Amino acid sequence: MTRPASTTPQNQAPETLRSDARTIGLIGLAHGSSHFFHLLLPPLFPWLIKDFGYSYSELSVLVSLFFIVSGTGQALAGFAVDRFGARPILFAALGSFTVAGLIASTAQGYAMLLAASFFAGLGNAPFHPVDFTILNKRVSQQRIGHAFSVHGLSGNIGWALAPLFMAGITTATGSWRTACFCGAMWALVVLVIMVINRDALDDRADAIKTADKPAAAVAAPQEHPMAFMKLPSVWLCFSFFFWSTCALSAIQTFASPAMQSMYGLPLSVTALIVTGYMLCGAAGMVVGGFLVGRVKRLETVISVCMLGSGLLLFIVGTGWLPAMVAVVVASLAGLGTGLAGPSRDMLIKRAAPPGATGRVYGTVYSGLDLGFCLAAPVFGYMLDHQMTNAVFYGSAIALMLSVVSAVIVGDGISKKSKAALAPAA
Repeated sequence: MTRPASTTPQNQAPETLRSDARTIGLIGLAHGSSHFFHLLLPPLFPWLIKDFGYSYSELSVLVSLFFIVSGTGQALAGFAVDRFGARPILFAALGSFTVAGLIASTAQGYAMLLAASFFAGLGNAPFHPVDFTILNKRVSQQRIGHAFSVHGLSGNIGWALAPLFMAGITTATGSWRTACFCGAMWALVVLVIMVINRDALDDRADAIKTADKPAAAVAAPQEHPMAFMKLPSVWLCFSFFFWSTCALSAIQTFASPAMQSMYGLPLSVTALIVTGYMLCGAAGMVVGGFLVGRVKRLETVISVCMLGSGLLLFIVGTGWLPAMVAVVVASLAGLGTGLAGPSRDMLIKRAAPPGATGRVYGTVYSGLDLGFCLAAPVFGYMLDHQMTNAVFYGSAIALMLSVVSAVIVGDGISKKSKAALAPAA
């Protein structure tokens, strides 16, 4: 008897590929937008200083508020995602970004800038538990590494485009308010795209075809909702994000003015450091997606790449390099952090207990927000007090500290896997 064509794996594969690609693309667009809103205001700091007379230390509070709100909300959002589903929370987050952009575009002083940072942070809060919950539930196992790669890639592209978008529109129109309004419209357009394609973002169990479900989507044993917090691996992953983000905060917000002071380059040139760093990180993410499925010890990839990036930033901090070479070297440091990205996300996936995806990613990624929150005023203080070299030295040291956490997590996962295989042997 001939098997019905609709049940053959060969005929299912193209449909699964299209479904996976659609979901990955939508999540990539949403994630890139969230990273874009990390930098809604920082690229505008020189114009805000000119119009309002604020110092970098005062403006760094805007960054800290963003990440206080985002970090607190992210840990809580993980529980909400596990309870109510990821899709409606994603829609609300994009709506909050739209509000943030509109408030910033009409800001008349510090209070309204703080309000814009608050709503931007509120919108950013749910993204990692939302993104990884949808990806882990809807994307086939053979493509999950590439899904993580695209996720990280899109985030870096969002970071890279934000300075060009915000500073470019401000320069072209002579108004930073116009740039903020355009940012709000971008978030609104992305929200409309997500609503139109909402079926590809539905993470409810009854909305996912059995043939498309990854292995991670099987039913998990019932545990107390807070049980995952007892796992050392969760807090080590949190620590990894904290230290690696301290370094990223220094590069994103303060590398450009620090490089201007150290090497005498104009801001129009040093602003390229952030874009270059993020684009190199994006390229690293692409390659890193292939490494995930080919490397057994993910912490080895993370360690080599992060240490390499730290070394490059340390060399830039010495001031030994010619000015334009320093810009290139600082940008290339992003390649290592990008290469490590997919391995990092897969390491967290392996460390997470079944059924707690949203909670674990929400808690772990709140380390990112804490890193941004605490690093901004520290590096802002350094810059205000002419400690420009310390911006690069500090980011290098932070990357090296993140490696320690990654190595301990990877070693623990390896020992757990060997223990699980021991009875069978």
